[in-house]
Amino acid sequence: MAEERNEPHDRSTRPYLIRAIYEWCTDSGYTPYLAVVVNEHTRVPEEFVKDGQIVLNVSFDATSGLKIGNEIIEFAARFGGVAREISVPVDRVAAIYARENGHGMGFEIIETRVEHRPEAKVDEPSAATAPERPKAGGKPKLTVVK
Repeated sequence: MAEERNEPHDRSTRPYLIRAIYEWCTDSGYTPYLAVVVNEHTRVPEEFVKDGQIVLNVSFDATSGLKIGNEIIEFAARFGGVAREISVPVDRVAAIYARENGHGMGFEIIETRVEHRPEAKVDEPSAATAPERPKAGGKPKLTVVK
């Protein structure tokens, strides 16, 4: 008898839903748009980013080599006549919708915060690790540690 596995899969439904709405838009003659929340992992033309977001036309006519993968959406597109390579992590897509009627689907963007730890300056070690200072008038001493 085969062993049953009750492990939940951590696979996101988002890329599948994005592909489904994209297909519905194109089959219906609509123009699919992606609303993207930009961060350091998105590769988009910064000059078109407003309030940390960008809206991208991902129609067949506007893109070249569109690939909607499970982790990344990649394509080439022209912005102001200049060809650009675009790369958007799927988890940064806030919505996909039809330009003509606004129908589509929105997604929650979960911000992952990198805990910022202030770095100790090299010339100012913290009190816990600071070596003892020589007494006034005395020479500093070096010891060999093996």
